[in-house]
Amino acid sequence: MNVAVAVTPEFALRVRRDEPLSRHTSWHVGGPAEVFFNPRDVAELAAFLKSVPADVPVTFIGLGSNLLVRDGGLPGVVISTQGTLDALERLSETQVRVGAGVACARIARQCVKWGLGPAEFFAGIPGTLGGALAMNAGAFGGETWAHVLKVHTIDRRGRSHERARAEYQVSYREVLMPAADEWFIGAELAFERKPAAHTRDVHTLLEQRRATQPIGEWSCGSVFTNPPGDHAARLIEAAGLKGYRLGGASVSQKHANFIINHGAASARDLESLIAHVRDTVARVHGITLTPEVRIVGVP
Repeated sequence: MNVAVAVTPEFALRVRRDEPLSRHTSWHVGGPAEVFFNPRDVAELAAFLKSVPADVPVTFIGLGSNLLVRDGGLPGVVISTQGTLDALERLSETQVRVGAGVACARIARQCVKWGLGPAEFFAGIPGTLGGALAMNAGAFGGETWAHVLKVHTIDRRGRSHERARAEYQVSYREVLMPAADEWFIGAELAFERKPAAHTRDVHTLLEQRRATQPIGEWSCGSVFTNPPGDHAARLIEAAGLKGYRLGGASVSQKHANFIINHGAASARDLESLIAHVRDTVARVHGITLTPEVRIVGVP
């Protein structure tokens, strides 16, 4: 990828150019980021965003789950929140403040220790709070935005905002932002006192997840959202697609709504397999599945 994005001198040694995004996604595929930046904190993030020209695209990533980066990579700037924006604190008997870079599994564990719930479902979300907020991620019957009181965001001019939950249109696996070019940097969440909560509750859900999903293999989590009144996995399996392979990728034998990179898949393999599954289910069942995974970048 040709390097075209100018970086101010103060960040010249802090950015990486042509950084392979296969190192930062759970599918372990993806071409290079033109400019890759991992801020130390919100203040550095704000200063960096101020320095980015207005016409340069900016993409935020967390743990890289629920994300397929095409083989041609991502032009512009990629900002990673992994290892940063990771504050997690209790504000009151029932409220907590969480940074966008905090892994959802950590939210589950800490809230259980604090005797707050229901928060165990966060253990089933394989990403960070930032990604969970962006798509209203959920697991085990719980959803992220059911617990949101307010969010903290940052815009591409580096300005921070505090927004109420009512400013967002939230539905199943979809969140409509009130402003363009604004990203989550944290949220205040509300739970209930649950003195009987115990870490074994999280462990039980994690064991359930391991028993039913291909944990440990390279995947993005669920590929498709569930259509109303049904499950994507059931439709895919009933269409005879379990184990179907294309290049280095296949539909999981353990859970049909997971697609696995067996180690040598390209992003093209994965995207082609997603399209094949969608088209086959539409032909067999008359239902068009909607991808839950976000597909970005240059083919």
